[in-house]
Amino acid sequence: MTVNVDAQELAKFSDLAHRWWDPESEFRPLHQINPLRLDWIDGLAPLRGKAVLDVGCGGGILAESMALRARHVTGIDLAAKPLGVARLHALEAGVENLDYREIAAEAIAAERPGAFDVVTCMEMLEHVPDPSSVVRACSELVAPGGWVFFSTLNRNPKSFLFAIVGAEYVLRLLPRGTHEYERFIRPSELARWCRDAGLEIAATRGMEYNPFTRRYGLSGNTSVNYLVACRKAA
Repeated sequence: MTVNVDAQELAKFSDLAHRWWDPESEFRPLHQINPLRLDWIDGLAPLRGKAVLDVGCGGGILAESMALRARHVTGIDLAAKPLGVARLHALEAGVENLDYREIAAEAIAAERPGAFDVVTCMEMLEHVPDPSSVVRACSELVAPGGWVFFSTLNRNPKSFLFAIVGAEYVLRLLPRGTHEYERFIRPSELARWCRDAGLEIAATRGMEYNPFTRRYGLSGNTSVNYLVACRKAA
């Protein structure tokens, strides 16, 4: 089976893995948005007592924070170095209801269908060759009645200006080359993949950055960064 992965994307994040938990590093935006996305997820699908899967977990910022609220969290990724960083940080933090695996979403879906109450896949779809395949895998992994959460970047001139020119070149919030505009995903495209995978969209939110306050906030504006919450039919 062909693995749905881009080797250059893995290398890009592996090279920065040692800086993942430094809140002043290239991963500062992830640290800043994490409380927002965590509370949004927990507000719609209360994590207490839940089995959770984080697809494309990277260094574990979201996975570890969810583990502090959930019964158990599994984080998966195909980049070995970020996973090593995630495991070490969880060990140092004493978070025991959390494990990490180097495995593709499609592979674990075949292995553990319907095993999770909540599945998250944040800032990952725009980094793989076939994002619709990941959406299908997430649907297969969640139990009937469970929740699946995605976040990604819209594809339009504004998102190119804000997410690439602004974030990578002007404000330098992210390393240059973090994103490729052609891989951004319109909400209509993601909605179609969700429907085709048996998921019903329950909520959508935008995420905006204020360069003056240097803070992120959730809003109704999905023109650049956006989050989607889905339910699987019971």
